[in-house]
Amino acid sequence: QHLHECLDRFEACRDLALRPAEVEVALWFHDAIYDVRRADNERRSADWARDAVLTSGATRDTAERIEALVMTTRHATATPATTDAQLLVDIDLAILGADPERFAEYERQIRREYAHVAEAAFRARRRAILAAFLARERIYGTPRLHDELEHRARANLSLAIAGNVA
Repeated sequence: QHLHECLDRFEACRDLALRPAEVEVALWFHDAIYDVRRADNERRSADWARDAVLTSGATRDTAERIEALVMTTRHATATPATTDAQLLVDIDLAILGADPERFAEYERQIRREYAHVAEAAFRARRRAILAAFLARERIYGTPRLHDELEHRARANLSLAIAGNVA
């Protein structure tokens, strides 16, 4: 569902990308390896993307740019360094600015992914993660996605942190 939403969002703002094909490939790979019990998902996904792109016959420069794009989706630590990286991160975070019903569904999906974590620990960690996004001066760096999603994302995050998302 997340990948489908990201690809749909990308089609709506493909014109913002400097290298649209590379952004699209990075979107396909950005959560290709996703194990909630591991901390190296982005690294493993980026390695897979780089290797797959090289195997397809693309240049090393292209493969390295795609690898870097995938690594940029490590939201907790990465600061997008390029226009394409910012677009990729904004698309990945577009769920935060979804309509309230979809955002609530997303929060329930996250909880199911972390069902192995005790409720109190999950809630404390989830609030901290969401609060970190809310504390950013801007959640979305691309002007179009900022204008479209920023206000709703802040409202969704505030409600979730307060425990008011069902």
